[in-house]
Amino acid sequence: MKTQIVVVGGGAGGLELVRRLGDTLGRDAYDVILIEQNPTHIWKPLLHEVAAGSLDANLDEVGYRGHGHQWGYRFFLGSFEAIDREARQVVVAPILDEDGTEIIGRHRIRYDYLVLCIGAVSNDFGSPGVHKHCLFLENRKQADRFRQKLLNHCLRVSRTMSTDPDADAHVDVTIVGGGATGVELAAELFNAASALKHYGLEVFDESRLRVTLVEAGPRILPALPTDLAEAAHQELEALGVRVLVNTAITEVTAAGMVTRTGEMIHADLKVWAAGVRAPEVLREIAGLETTRSNQLVVRPTLQTTRDDRILAIGDCCYLKPEGSERPVPPRAQAAHQMARVAYRNILHLIAHKPLGTFVYRDHGSLVSLSRYSTVGSLMGNLVGGRMAVEGRIARMVYLSLYRMHLIGVHGWLKGMALILVGHVNRVVRPRLKFH
Repeated sequence: MKTQIVVVGGGAGGLELVRRLGDTLGRDAYDVILIEQNPTHIWKPLLHEVAAGSLDANLDEVGYRGHGHQWGYRFFLGSFEAIDREARQVVVAPILDEDGTEIIGRHRIRYDYLVLCIGAVSNDFGSPGVHKHCLFLENRKQADRFRQKLLNHCLRVSRTMSTDPDADAHVDVTIVGGGATGVELAAELFNAASALKHYGLEVFDESRLRVTLVEAGPRILPALPTDLAEAAHQELEALGVRVLVNTAITEVTAAGMVTRTGEMIHADLKVWAAGVRAPEVLREIAGLETTRSNQLVVRPTLQTTRDDRILAIGDCCYLKPEGSERPVPPRAQAAHQMARVAYRNILHLIAHKPLGTFVYRDHGSLVSLSRYSTVGSLMGNLVGGRMAVEGRIARMVYLSLYRMHLIGVHGWLKGMALILVGHVNRVVRPRLKFH
């Protein structure tokens, strides 16, 4: 019987992990299996561009079936539901058609080694009305939904202005969360709005877009040094974004957001990007140790504390390095680094060799304000401090992060080819995606 290595979740870390395992182990004596609820992968830091229409996800997404065929792993479409640790089996929920018809019933997949990397979801902190009235940017489907709703509202305003040029018509967007996702989306919306007049909405421009960014903390972008966060704050306000800090949202209604002081922020579109937590499916799953935010607690080897055959990487795991006051942050660079350590440790588990430990190396943080600016800090603990970067240099490094992701997922040859194709697409493809 083949040794089965099952990876649940095809995000940045999971996809790189199965590529490495499949390429190394092949399909003769080992069976590498990826379980993922979506048929394709797109790099999560790009979702704000998909939402604004600046990026055509069809050109950048990775089909798991084709990728698995190329790199030697098998792909199973389905939603992870539970773990049977005694039988060493993963339970996969039934797959339903759009009309609710069951295509594949609930089933089980055997594992010898299991890696969970199912990412994180937005944390509503118990605020009433969030899930009913807000949009999220956790996956391609949600980003596409936001884009369609945005275009519908822009079309409504454009039509109003065509019939009544003096009308005070606007599209109001409120974004909760001053982290990278919220800040990048706010800037990208103005980039998209400025281009709409070239695509049939002649009377619509960025002056008809009103964006409010709400942050409960004292400043936006808490992961960046104060001076860079302030620079981003000023850049957003120069674009026209209303930035509110020290402003907590206590309720979301159909009309807008209600702040702790009682102010109603009117919004046609409401986006929630404030904090993350691990998915509910991990809450006390299979007797494994979890945190209050449902993260799986792991040792430095990335093995869960109560089962050596189960590992966890990325946003869904909790690892507090020795001597550190904070756990490893939920960032794409951490997921990529964990994928490489998990890959080596699985090979060592199979060969009964000592396991290595994960050491997080902070390469800094970068935030893109669309075509307007890029700010961030580089190097992190590699040089014992941070180096602030802005402008073109920061933009070049920001783009290189995605290029490294492509190489991690596709290997050097295809990764470099896709980078070249991306340059061509930016020239020949439309600036905005409308469908």
